Amino acid sequence: QVQLVESGGGLVQPGGSLRLSCAASRSIFGIYIMGWYRQTPGKQRELVAGIIPGGTTNYADSVKGRFIISRDDAENTVYLQMNNLKPEDTAVYYCYVQSRVANYWGKGTLVTVSS
Repeated sequence: QVQLVESGGGLVQPGGSLRLSCAASRSIFGIYIMGWYRQTPGKQRELVAGIIPGGTTNYADSVKGRFIISRDDAENTVYLQMNNLKPEDTAVYYCYVQSRVANYWGKGTLVTVSS
């Protein structure tokens, strides 16, 4: 069973930066989309950023110009560089991988933006 393990969350002040990482426990065949979602209490999980083979990316309007998603296919890892963080970015961030045979979710990492 493949597991996705996120790391890099934590507490940061407004304007600060964090880098999230998500690594698969073993090689995943046929990875297509890799991405990050986030969720706050009482709200639906929302897409933050996604990336496909070749490097094409898409971002939620709320994070454009501040967040950067990247992937390392050799290591089955996806990253999210978050800059100029705002209190409204506070959420649990989930890693997501879509492959030819299955979709996978991480358990989430908490990001708190507060002074």
